[in-house]
This record gives sequence, structure tokens and C-alpha cells, in this order.
Amino acid sequence: MSKFNDDFSKAFATRAIHTPACRDAHGSPHVPIYNTTTFAFDSTANLLEVVDGKKVGSLYTRYGSNPSITSLEEKLASLESAETAFAFCSGMAAEAALFLSHGRNGIVCLGDAYGGTLELLSSQLPLLGIQTNLILGTEIDKLDEILNGGVKLVFFETPTNPTLDIFDIRAIVAKAHSYGAMVAVDSTFSSPVNQRPLELGADFVVHSATKYLGGHSDLTAGVLLGAKDLLEPVWNWRKNLGSTIDPETATLLSRSLRTLVVRMRQHNATAQLIAEAMERHPRVSRVFYPGLLTFPSFELARSQMHGFGGMLTIEIKGDGNAASIVADNLNIFTLAPSLGGVESLVTQPSTTSHHDLTKKERSRRGISDSMLRLSVGLEDPEDLIADLNQALANI
Repeated sequence: MSKFNDDFSKAFATRAIHTPACRDAHGSPHVPIYNTTTFAFDSTANLLEVVDGKKVGSLYTRYGSNPSITSLEEKLASLESAETAFAFCSGMAAEAALFLSHGRNGIVCLGDAYGGTLELLSSQLPLLGIQTNLILGTEIDKLDEILNGGVKLVFFETPTNPTLDIFDIRAIVAKAHSYGAMVAVDSTFSSPVNQRPLELGADFVVHSATKYLGGHSDLTAGVLLGAKDLLEPVWNWRKNLGSTIDPETATLLSRSLRTLVVRMRQHNATAQLIAEAMERHPRVSRVFYPGLLTFPSFELARSQMHGFGGMLTIEIKGDGNAASIVADNLNIFTLAPSLGGVESLVTQPSTTSHHDLTKKERSRRGISDSMLRLSVGLEDPEDLIADLNQALANI
């Protein structure tokens, strides 16, 4: 298990590049790929010291006990101000391990979430006898009643997918803790550059590292972070379900973290420009972006975020077909169901991330067919705005 032992006096951008575990024994500035499944010992006594946790060492890769993995976890823990981090083969694997280890007394999911998360919570966990409650962001007044019923885990995204709703992390933590419940925040859309939920009192933070942490659309991974004692039961689930990240992916992800700060700064700046341009466009009825002064939760976002991120959603004046026409006519934005890479992507939530929800449920959540979710990359802002303008001219 990885334990955070970094120096918090170092600035964030420095920690993204340097952590104590970065260098290997041969002087390489970055831990190489240890593409091996098992590690040898010179005696049974030394092996047992590692097995029993009395000595730090590498043992078996499926356990996460591999230098490529543990060095990555130290860096991730440093960036989120966490004591411990566990890296997984995907964000969904990280969420599943969290829910299985800490959701046995019930889970409440507040607001919108990724479609796969909603499916896991509503359709699959109940098959295992795990009580789940899904409430809209506008139904937050139901939280007291649910928590009073004994539910012990509150889960939510902020910003949410795809409407970019913002939840008050401090306030929800205070309420949950007053009932003896824990709080887990999916902070994928913001990355630790823009938001650090543990510093605001959350017990867990989860990321689909496939997105901004990876940043290049070339890896699939997830991470769960929190206090050591809270993550200890998660470790067995990850080990026995075989959902640990592999060494090659861990090394790729560690590489990506070195440029996370500069990437996020540009994502933030370009998305702000595009959001402002789309807000003025006559064929766009609404723009969902926390950095806009007109965004309903702008002040809250500013109070708990250090930047507003590279994700925004626009609602086209027209129906789902009109939105599809715009998506199909974009040249620089690539039509693809993911986010967080250096290249700009567009997706229609009703056809991808939230396609498995019924039309009625999407409507209840305010996810219209005319929405387009934009993952703003690192291209020139003027080129991206021009691409959107020419595509919108087709409707």
C-alpha cells in the first residue's frame, strides 16, 4: 500500500514532477517500467517482513506492490493532499471498490453522474443487497431523511457530468459527518489542479485517470484517495478482484502528471474563451460552464475551485437532430465519447455517456437531446471557436 510522505511545503507544480519515490536506485529521474509480476527475496524472513507490512518492499504486482505503481501512488497522494492513494485499471474499478468496501450500509448519490456510475448504483449494487439512493441536485433537502435512515456513504460529482452542476463540498461534508456518514467526491472534471476535495473535508476523492490525469487519450486508469485507515479495506477488494493498474499504464500516467499543471492552465483558459463565445452565439440557447458570471453556481465554484476546468456543455436551439448536425460538421473537435485529452472532443450525452438512461430519466435530470458536451483541448482557441461557428451555421 502506498503512503503519502511528501513535503507539503513544496508548491503544487513542483510536487507534480518531484516526489520522494520518483528516482530509482540507479539515479534515473523517473521510475522505469517494472514490467514484472513477482519480486525475489533472499530469505523467508525478509519476505515475511514485506508480507506482514513490517518493511516496505515489492512483492506481487496484482497486489499493487510494484515500484512503477507505488511511485505513481505517492505522486497522486501528494497532489490530492492525501495520506494514501490506490491506482486502479479504470475509474469505474475505483468506484466499484469504494462502494463494495464502504457502501454496505447504503449509498446516496447526489445529482448527475456518469452514466456507468448511475447504472452501477441503480442496477448492479442492489443485486448484492446494497441499498442505493439516487437523488437529484434539486432534491438535496432529502439528504437528511436518507442519512437519518442509516446510510453511511454520500457520493457525488462536482462539477457534474454533463451539466457542470457545482455542489458545496464543505456543507455536504458537515451534514454527512453529523450523521456519522462519509463523503466521496468524484473530481474527474476538475483534476487536483482545480479542486482538492480532501482539503475541503471529504473522506475520499476518486478520479477517472483516463481523463485529465492521463491527458493524452492513451491510457485507461482510475485512482481512489483518502486516509490510510479508510483505504485499508479497499485494498483487499482491489487485490482480489484483480483491478490494480498495470505497470506500463502506471508509468504512462506518472509521465502525464509531470505536465498536468501546464495542461490544466491552458484547458481552463481556452474553455473560458469558448464558453463566453458560445454564450453570445444566436444559435446556442444555454451554456453550462462554472466560469461564467451568469452560471447559477459561479460564486460557489469560485469559492472551492482554483480554476473552472476544460469541460463545458452547450444547448443548441433545436432538437437532438440539430445537435447531431452540429457535431457531425465539426472539423477540429473530434466526435468521441471521452474527455480530458490534449485534443478537443465533442459528444452528445443522449447518444453516449447517458444513452442507457431512459429519455424520461434524462429529461428529469435536465439532460436534453440538444446538448453537446465539449472537452476543450490545447488547440488554438480562435481555431476552436471558428470550428464551432462554422458547424453551428449548418442548422
